[in-house]
Amino acid sequence: MNILLTGAGGFIGQAVLKALQAAGHTVHQAVSPRRAAAMPGSIATDFARDTAPSVWLPRLQGIDAVVNAVGVLRDSRSRPIAAVHRDTPVALFDACAQAGVRRVVQVSALGIVDNATQYASTKRAADEHLLALHARGLLQATVVRPSIVFGRGGASSALFMQLARLPLIALPRPVLQARVQPLVVADLALAITRMLEGDAAAQGVVECTGPQAMPLADFIASLRMQCGYPPARVLTLPDWLTQLSARAGDLVPAAPWCSETLALLQQHNVGDAQVLRTLIQREPVHPDQMVSAAWSRA
Repeated sequence: MNILLTGAGGFIGQAVLKALQAAGHTVHQAVSPRRAAAMPGSIATDFARDTAPSVWLPRLQGIDAVVNAVGVLRDSRSRPIAAVHRDTPVALFDACAQAGVRRVVQVSALGIVDNATQYASTKRAADEHLLALHARGLLQATVVRPSIVFGRGGASSALFMQLARLPLIALPRPVLQARVQPLVVADLALAITRMLEGDAAAQGVVECTGPQAMPLADFIASLRMQCGYPPARVLTLPDWLTQLSARAGDLVPAAPWCSETLALLQQHNVGDAQVLRTLIQREPVHPDQMVSAAWSRA
């Protein structure tokens, strides 16, 4: 298939690109104008401004399927989250329906349904619009909602690895209590490839989770063990200091820890592990093997 991949230069996008090419597909890489300058043959797209279907229609000529892997954690002047997560994807999806592109995969996130953060509400709005087009028979849509995605190049993965190396860790209460089901980025990318190639079973909302649910603190402890370190001493960060640290993170645009992250961790992030197994037709990488599988060899 000829596949348009938006966010092809990002953490998840790069893994999806590799998986699609390995499966024999022709991938048209849509990246930001800044990245496009260093990537000959790529398509420059601006998710902060490309909010009209007419902008996308020429880019969809000859395209059989689209994967949208663009996402930001927080709002900024250069990348307003409402445009990046909602307005531009909606324009892209409408253009797909108009152009006759039959298969669309939207990379979303687990835990956004009942969450009031900007991240969740804007992602949810795009998801719902795409699913409405699917319900009307205008295209075949899959909204993939993964749990925590681990791998080199991921901002949250880098934060977890930094924490894993510390002999003394003070973690916010939500981090100690939140249950997650991490999966490696290569497994997610393979699952997305299979969704494009699959039947109706891979349409609608598909929750992608790793093989084992665990508290996030236990996942960080596992990463530490895999690095060869003895168990760390773990303290609970007082709630007031947790709030203060999150607000401090709000002032650093590139920081993965901020008020949005804290709010997203207020609920569990788990699902049915069998879904991913069925899609990739093998056992997903276990959390106890993720450093060697997705960090050291990346």
